[in-house]
Amino acid sequence: MSGKKKFSFVSVILSVICVVFVCEAAAPAAAIGNQQFFWWIFLIITFLLPYGMVAAELGTAYDSEGGIYDWVRDALGDKWGARISWYYWINFPLWIASLATLFPPILSMVFGADIESNLLLTLGIEIAFVWIVVFMSFSKVSDSEWILNGGAVLKVLVAVSVGVLGIWYACANGFAGSMAPETFLPDLTNTAALGYLSIIIFNFTGFEVICTFAKDMQNPARDIPKAIILGGLAIGAIYLFCGFGIGAAIPADQIDPDFGMLYAVITMVGETSPIFIIIAVVFLITLFANMASWSFGVNAVAQYAAKNQNMPKVFAHENPKTGMPTGAAIVNGIVATAVLLIQLIPNEAISDGLFWTLFATSVVFLLLTYIPMFPAFIKLRKVDANRPRVYRFPFQGTAMKVILAIPVIELVLAVVATLVPFSAEEVADKVPMIAIFIIFLLLGEVVRIVSARGRKEEFKGLTPAMAAERLAEEAAGEPDSLEPVDPAQVEQILAADDGKSEKIL
Repeated sequence: MSGKKKFSFVSVILSVICVVFVCEAAAPAAAIGNQQFFWWIFLIITFLLPYGMVAAELGTAYDSEGGIYDWVRDALGDKWGARISWYYWINFPLWIASLATLFPPILSMVFGADIESNLLLTLGIEIAFVWIVVFMSFSKVSDSEWILNGGAVLKVLVAVSVGVLGIWYACANGFAGSMAPETFLPDLTNTAALGYLSIIIFNFTGFEVICTFAKDMQNPARDIPKAIILGGLAIGAIYLFCGFGIGAAIPADQIDPDFGMLYAVITMVGETSPIFIIIAVVFLITLFANMASWSFGVNAVAQYAAKNQNMPKVFAHENPKTGMPTGAAIVNGIVATAVLLIQLIPNEAISDGLFWTLFATSVVFLLLTYIPMFPAFIKLRKVDANRPRVYRFPFQGTAMKVILAIPVIELVLAVVATLVPFSAEEVADKVPMIAIFIIFLLLGEVVRIVSARGRKEEFKGLTPAMAAERLAEEAAGEPDSLEPVDPAQVEQILAADDGKSEKIL
């Protein structure tokens, strides 16, 4: 048996792109205009780097199933662990519902049919998408690998295609908007554009997923930080290239956050062009793969939290044969379906722009998930200081606190800018979003309290004594899975038991 690791550094980079990159976020980011180039670079430095380094340390120091939920619960206790699990979970059915609303209009564009005028047909298509995603999440990750990887490749091809079309269109017709130098500078007075900054931060979340590959890397201390940085730069470059293509065809202030990318392709090649039809169909296919890839992580965290009585018991249900969290998956479908049924309310303010309303609300909940991660990191550094860390955040003391305060402030401002209307024109668009947000925020508090009933004692977070006791228990048990394996010892074991231990390894 060889001591060679499973994941190469290139594989880790590709995994980052597969998990984090989402096509539907390209149009809202492009709606910022040329300012997006400044904001991408600014947020790479002030958000991605500190967030990525924190995720790298926590993910390699704490080998657990709960991920960010476990980190926050360990540091801040059950109360915040329950809130994190709720925010992380509820973002997902809202996200599924938002993507479902894209199907009827895009199918109408592709087939030249007026599907949207038939509300029942529209709802049928949207709900079908939701439950196909639910049934896909019943399968094991290993069984769905070809779907996830294929979907990721298609997503990148769509984004690159839009960027290439933008170059061609700009060369032939010029840019739709101004390319004056001042348009590349941030405009803090443009509150509508600032609301889309949450999308850029959203596009940088999820990098902690690669920390689960640490035990399969040759050098996690080196590869994880590099993968986060290079993966983030690659994703930023893909988004910017796609955003450039969108901006080449449509002025920034006219970009539709729902269908901006497809409208840009129509402007460049025409609605009946085979190029548009191919891009539109492939785009729809990527939505299935995107939701399937996220469902595995979201459902697993919800199931794990339910076992700790931080989420309702229904989330703890799993398929006895596959071990997959089917309870969480079914609740996803029920909630997403219920949200889509609000279209039955005869009010155009609700139905118009429903994608952005639901998508932005899901983004807000996801961003809320990451705010407690930074104070949790600081506390774990203090109370669990003796824990071996494969990778360490390169700053300490006051410098560390200042650097980590910046992404927390950015997350809070992004949430505020997304939810709060700063002008009269924004009120009609943001009131439904605020209503949905408040309903699910309050419901989360009810769920947290009800889920804790019957629990003998509330966990309030690690203390130095508890951390030392846990380390002692771990030392007495199995060795750290992140420790390098001695190939000579492996060969001796294999020779001693005639290969039977290979099943164990």
